[in-house]
Amino acid sequence: MDEEGESILLEDNYYQLLNVSKTASTDEINSAYRRFSRMFHPDKHSTDSKKQKWAEQIFNKVKEAYEVLSDSHKRAIYDTLGKRGLDVDGWEVIFRTRTPKEIRDEYERLKREREERRLQQTANPRGIITLSINATDMFAKYYDQYEILDDTALIPNIEVSGMTIQQSIDAPVTLRNTMTLSGNISTQNGNGTGSVNVSNRHLSSEKGWTEVECGIGNGPLLGLKVFRTLSRLMFLNCGTVLQFSSRGIVPSFVSTMALQLDAHSVGYLTYRAGGQSGSSMTSMYVRDSDKYHTNTALQIGNPHSFISFNVMRKLPQFDMKLRLALKFGTFGALVEYGAEKKVSQNSSVSAAVMVGVPTGVVLKLKWSCSSQTIVVPMHLCDEVMPSPVFYATVVPLVSWLVLKKMVLDPIVKERQERERQRSMEANFERLQEMQQQARATVELMRETYSRIKNDEEKKKGLVILQALYGKLPAGADSHEVSTDEAGDGDQAETPQGYSEVIEVTIPLQCLVKDSRLELLEASKSELPGFYDPCVSDDKHLTIKYSYHNNLYICTITDQQAVVLPRNNHRIKNRS
Repeated sequence: MDEEGESILLEDNYYQLLNVSKTASTDEINSAYRRFSRMFHPDKHSTDSKKQKWAEQIFNKVKEAYEVLSDSHKRAIYDTLGKRGLDVDGWEVIFRTRTPKEIRDEYERLKREREERRLQQTANPRGIITLSINATDMFAKYYDQYEILDDTALIPNIEVSGMTIQQSIDAPVTLRNTMTLSGNISTQNGNGTGSVNVSNRHLSSEKGWTEVECGIGNGPLLGLKVFRTLSRLMFLNCGTVLQFSSRGIVPSFVSTMALQLDAHSVGYLTYRAGGQSGSSMTSMYVRDSDKYHTNTALQIGNPHSFISFNVMRKLPQFDMKLRLALKFGTFGALVEYGAEKKVSQNSSVSAAVMVGVPTGVVLKLKWSCSSQTIVVPMHLCDEVMPSPVFYATVVPLVSWLVLKKMVLDPIVKERQERERQRSMEANFERLQEMQQQARATVELMRETYSRIKNDEEKKKGLVILQALYGKLPAGADSHEVSTDEAGDGDQAETPQGYSEVIEVTIPLQCLVKDSRLELLEASKSELPGFYDPCVSDDKHLTIKYSYHNNLYICTITDQQAVVLPRNNHRIKNRS
């Protein structure tokens, strides 16, 4: 089976099976094992042959989880590769003389070598298409002295003023040498240019590389780039190009030195000389954190000097980034604001509005898919006017909302349904086994459940009245259930009006210890007595419980951790 197929297959989670965290100590693992082994030991259910058979299977799983997690070597392999790593006989990193850290390091080394071998067999195409559009006629019509004035035209004149196509392909030759073939074609207002470049990058050592480049376009060119790590916190990047033309040889030089200031900040100093862009010195400060990315730059040079500030707000919960940029200099002033939205794992869309003097108003649309990018800058007005700024801000936002609602959301929903069906088909037998095993586990828990529940009721501790797990409908957390309705938590019965939901009152009560219930940050479907009733769908767990004669309700997501009791969502006093 291919890797994609393997990724959807269900595997046992040893940590959830024992209800311990991935950082659990040996004592915590031993304590959890003793607790569950007493609950599922076959000798405890010897009076019923059917129960004894199930108890033996479940006890063996608990024992298997304990044997792996209590062995530091096996645990390191399991943490790195999962259960598959334990099933491979003679895996090359299993050396009993090695520590768990050495096993992880060895695995990372082998992983890097596999990536390098894979890199040798594949190319890495990258492309950018830029389509420049002149739409100034929409907000400010232009008339020359030979044109007849006609204000009756309903459709403004919108034209493509330029286009640029850039493409490059990497071809790994050896582990230390990579050749790159790149080219670009550009046309602007009827005039076109193009170039083709070939370069070879040689990884001279772990601290640096050297790149030689040659090409032809506006005359032949030769280039040399060198990268060198000077220390743990500093690196230097230099490059020089010789451009041969009818006017002679035009040299250019660029050098950048970077210094890591702290864990989130880097400072850059760049010097440019020669070439068509003139000479300049640029100082830049970049800070990157979980929530913000900021960039401040100061350039002094000829022909332009400027100061700029960029800030980007990261919103990972919405797969979105918001950006604001300010730039002032001898060329004028520019303000830019925009947003970028991640559409899928490898694609994103963005829109930015640039308002400046003397550039006017420009709307820049961008779509990226893997390593291919399409950029569409639309020049709306030569002057700063309210109407183009308003439409450049509102139209992309409204268009995105309509596109998302009418096109993207149905596509995503259809894809999720296909993945769900595919996952269920691939795991059908496994799901049937897990469901049957979960129900058998509940039957084995009944005696322990009654004992723990009675003990908690006597001391007015934590008593689980009802627990529902699965694809809960809206408002499920406010569903009123009395103690009598909750009964003894028979998992085989699904509450009326609920779809793809199971009752897990008994398993949760059995996890209560000293009037305390702790669930870890992982899928609850792998806890003893649980199973996944709706594969690939979002699941929630709603718990109704009593503590000190008060009723409470708590609803959490499938991956969310929780510790009960907690004083929230109180319903009423039972006394």
